[in-house]
Amino acid sequence: MKKCTKCLLPETHESITFDENGVCSICRQVEYKKDKINWEAKKEELKELIESYRGKYDYDCIVPFSGGKDSVWTLYYLMKEFKIKPLVVRFDHGFLRPNLNENTIKVLRNLGADFHTFTPNWKVVQKLMLQSFLEKGDFCWHCHTGIFSYPMHVALRYNVPLILWGEPSSEYTSYYSYEEEEEVDEKRFNRYVNLGINAVDMAVRLGGALDERDFKPYSYPPLKDLRKLQYRSVCLGSYIPWDVKTQSKIIQEELGWQGDLVENVPEQYNYEKIECYMQGVRDYIKYIKRGYTRPTHLASIDIRNDRMSREEGELMIGRFEGKEPPSLEIFLELVGLTKEEFYKICESHTVSPWKFSAIEKEVGGKLPDFDSWSRAGKMKREDADIQIDNWKKTQ
Repeated sequence: MKKCTKCLLPETHESITFDENGVCSICRQVEYKKDKINWEAKKEELKELIESYRGKYDYDCIVPFSGGKDSVWTLYYLMKEFKIKPLVVRFDHGFLRPNLNENTIKVLRNLGADFHTFTPNWKVVQKLMLQSFLEKGDFCWHCHTGIFSYPMHVALRYNVPLILWGEPSSEYTSYYSYEEEEEVDEKRFNRYVNLGINAVDMAVRLGGALDERDFKPYSYPPLKDLRKLQYRSVCLGSYIPWDVKTQSKIIQEELGWQGDLVENVPEQYNYEKIECYMQGVRDYIKYIKRGYTRPTHLASIDIRNDRMSREEGELMIGRFEGKEPPSLEIFLELVGLTKEEFYKICESHTVSPWKFSAIEKEVGGKLPDFDSWSRAGKMKREDADIQIDNWKKTQ
């Protein structure tokens, strides 16, 4: 596969393009971020934005929150720098890890903020996971859509027009660049978040198996309602330079936030994607489909920031990528699939020119908290068969 001549991202990375020198669009975006943006002026814009909403509503803004490094930094920075009164909103995707939950308690108690959390119907989540995995080779549709749509519903419910998110998508993909104004709106939701399947599409694909009301948390609110609210939904990372390593260190020191190990990720990145115990499965699916996974992503970030050489990155990737995660057995139980079916479905979504081979695959090690990961609510095989059979009819 073709790879960026600067970082290690391959041509199968979503939205990537290469220039005449073989440098990828994400590297060029980060160069623009470092060299062309007046961050002092951008911070002043943020200050003006916050002041235009401050004190006019029950809350100055909504901060969507997972408890991971980016949302914790966002909340910490906004409260410390601008003394805001936020409503912190979490969409619980169903796979929160014990350390993550403890971190959330520490952060909220140390900062002092009201917390609104929503845990959706597990039976609905199960069907959505299986259907999106069948359709796109990505079981996280409920999480992607819920995280980005549910806080917008809360904004309407509590009459809070300003929503402040974490990093912009231009930090890691090329759906947007740093040269553009990136609003976290329905356009972005459809372009970047929902895998090209909106809630109406998903309802149709499930053939009436769910009540239409079940899809509301995954549906973007009507634009007319948001306009009436006079909403703004933007990323903090559009106004301050994003640096995950520095930010992670600060929240550890100031809030007691603790990192965690993640399946098949080097331990020095213990701040990365610690929220979800299905993260290892998600990363492994990316390897099957696209030929790379999280170590490539992390090495590429470090290379762009002059913290790692390409050679060091390649060695790290060789050590950690392509291993089957132990959490796969839990995932298969929860969605009612066999391992053979899993591989067949994943390989049907492979992105050319990558070709996956399951021969002599290695299995990664279990993490210390593995035995605490819930297996409750396993899908019955007959229920999975109904969805699989209906999906096969459309192929």
